[in-house]
Amino acid sequence: MNLLATGGATMGWEMIILYVVLIFGMMYFMAIRPQKKEQKRLNAMLSTMEVGDVVVTTSGFYGVLIDITEDDVIVEFGSNRNCRIPMKKAAIAEVEKSNE
Repeated sequence: MNLLATGGATMGWEMIILYVVLIFGMMYFMAIRPQKKEQKRLNAMLSTMEVGDVVVTTSGFYGVLIDITEDDVIVEFGSNRNCRIPMKKAAIAEVEKSNE
């Protein structure tokens, strides 16, 4: 009788471990993997930026790239040529290539 009780308990632990592994596997494919894919896309977009490209910032402002450094960019906003603001590259959400 004792042998049957331990056999059932062992089977229960095996199922719990299997469920935990399945949950972590689903979390990887539903959360971590798409996030890494989006980060690669964003890094590729930021690395191909050039002076003169039209950008959209994360706050929704449209502007033109004036200068690009390692971590920062200078963006010119609006038709007023004196409105140039330095910002981090991470603040850029979209890039539209210039047609020059």
